[in-house]
Amino acid sequence: MSGEDGAAAVETAAPAAPALGEPMDIMTALQLVLKKSLANGGLVRGLHEGAKVIEKHAAQLCVLAEDCNQPDYIKLVKALCADHNVSLISVPSAKTLGEWAGLCKIDSEGKARKVVGCSCVVIKDYGEESEGLHIVQEYVKSH
Repeated sequence: MSGEDGAAAVETAAPAAPALGEPMDIMTALQLVLKKSLANGGLVRGLHEGAKVIEKHAAQLCVLAEDCNQPDYIKLVKALCADHNVSLISVPSAKTLGEWAGLCKIDSEGKARKVVGCSCVVIKDYGEESEGLHIVQEYVKSH
């Protein structure tokens, strides 16, 4: 009986993997783009570094956390992006954005620990092209 249960678990897990790959949502695509950018040294985290990159016209995309509790911070980032024609995407949580930007420790199981929140991330180099990058670029064009 236990062999049948194991086979059933494998059968249900196998179709789920391709289904995730086909319809990628914007948050999953953004996570992949941020990880590739971080790996290639093209990711800038925080207001001070982000503002410098935006003002040098080197920024390609800005990501802002919606749950930032400082309205002046949000106003400044939005104004900088508008003035320098930089696309802006909002994510719901600063902790999530911090995890995606590499501001955490990864334990032996591959789970993020000690995540530091990050309200602003700027991409100056996407790194290599991927399906996630195309989805993010289409999202930016449509909004």
